[in-house]
Amino acid sequence: MEENRLGDYLRARRELVTPETVGLPPGGVRRVAGLRREEVAMLAGISADYYLRLEQGRDRNPSVQVLEALAAVLQLDAAATDHLLRIAAPRPRSRARRLRPEVAPPDVVQLLDVIGLPAFVEGQWLDVLAANPLATALNPSLRVGENRIRSLFLDPSERALHPDWEETAPRLVAGFRGRVADIADDPRVVQLVGELTLGSELFARQWARHDVRQVRGKELRIDHPQVGEMTLRMSKLAVEGTDGQLLVVHHAEPGTASAERLALLSALVEPSGAAAIVQLRGSDASTGG
Repeated sequence: MEENRLGDYLRARRELVTPETVGLPPGGVRRVAGLRREEVAMLAGISADYYLRLEQGRDRNPSVQVLEALAAVLQLDAAATDHLLRIAAPRPRSRARRLRPEVAPPDVVQLLDVIGLPAFVEGQWLDVLAANPLATALNPSLRVGENRIRSLFLDPSERALHPDWEETAPRLVAGFRGRVADIADDPRVVQLVGELTLGSELFARQWARHDVRQVRGKELRIDHPQVGEMTLRMSKLAVEGTDGQLLVVHHAEPGTASAERLALLSALVEPSGAAAIVQLRGSDASTGG
């Protein structure tokens, strides 16, 4: 899947750029979507043969200057340009690191118990490692052992909670690609992408675009069956000392109807002790078992 990541990315992004947007005439009937290879090479100031070698994976050591020139031609934003640079020069990773089990730090788990807001810990593969009862009451799929990207695309009950699902799905895929850029050859990532590609036409279509976006908080609407529709802010905070874990917290703007409904949901949830936590065994973390 990842044998020619640079070439696959260049090809996918080239097909999304129209001649008009880079100042070229359409040129009548075109056999390819987007720009031709020769056009990308000309605009980037490199030879067509060299660009062909990059797409075909026969040259895997382009300079930063060449990559930045290609990023400009392909109209990549800062996040996409950073992704291009990362896949062209991936960081070495040992198998030992890949097999390390994911465990939410105890102090963060303790924070989930006292924060008073729906919150959970998301691992680098987007597994829910820990969650407090209010998070699970907000969204039943926010429970230990569930995978966020799998739930969002393959669980109909999850999608029913999100009125803006069709609009937010492309951002979810782009954020997922950005999250796993450095572990894209990991067996767990390969398994997840394969499962999602087979199970969701929307995921397959968006994954093929190779869009990338940085992890950031966002506003989302949730149509909750008990308390009604809420507009919440979802904040994502890096968990110090971990390989890509995030503390995800949902909160509402004070004084709004959403804040009142979130408070009502909190009142419906009985205190149930410590937040749940899961520890994945090394073999499971690497194989998805």
